[in-house]
Amino acid sequence: MPVFRTFGKDGNHPEIDWEAVYDEYFPRVYNYFRYLASSQAVAEDLTATVFEKAWRGRDRYRPDRGAFSTWLFALAKNVAREHFRRGNREVPLEWAGGLADPDPVEEAVAEQEDRARLVALLEQLPRRERELVALKYGAGLTNREIARLTGLGETNVGTILYRVVQRLREQWGEEL
Repeated sequence: MPVFRTFGKDGNHPEIDWEAVYDEYFPRVYNYFRYLASSQAVAEDLTATVFEKAWRGRDRYRPDRGAFSTWLFALAKNVAREHFRRGNREVPLEWAGGLADPDPVEEAVAEQEDRARLVALLEQLPRRERELVALKYGAGLTNREIARLTGLGETNVGTILYRVVQRLREQWGEEL
């Protein structure tokens, strides 16, 4: 479903299909915050704030300046920055997503233990690396989109993410 229907009368402001925006971007924005926030409730609140800011600031989006996803995730980054600047020191405590009544119980316990181990490893990452991991794996952004959001080069983003993932894999193996 396309996000934009047509451009407005002035030619600069697209008519945005907000239902399509919500359907397409809600899971990605929410997952981004799940990598950064300590609880599901905080992630939900921050996600709601992003969509409220996007709605209120919809006239400020300019397609000639960048992709809609870049604009939306710039808002999300600002919401996260404001949240943590206010003294909220949450770090990711749970993996994004929930368990759907897994059977048998042993599998559910093992999965929860794996998530807890991963969370512990993510908590040890410097803030910039954790932000890049959240944008890549939580929000599902491409390296190019992440580069636009962070001001880093696309190759630099890829290199940092590669090294972080390798380090996480090594640490994961060491803990076994």
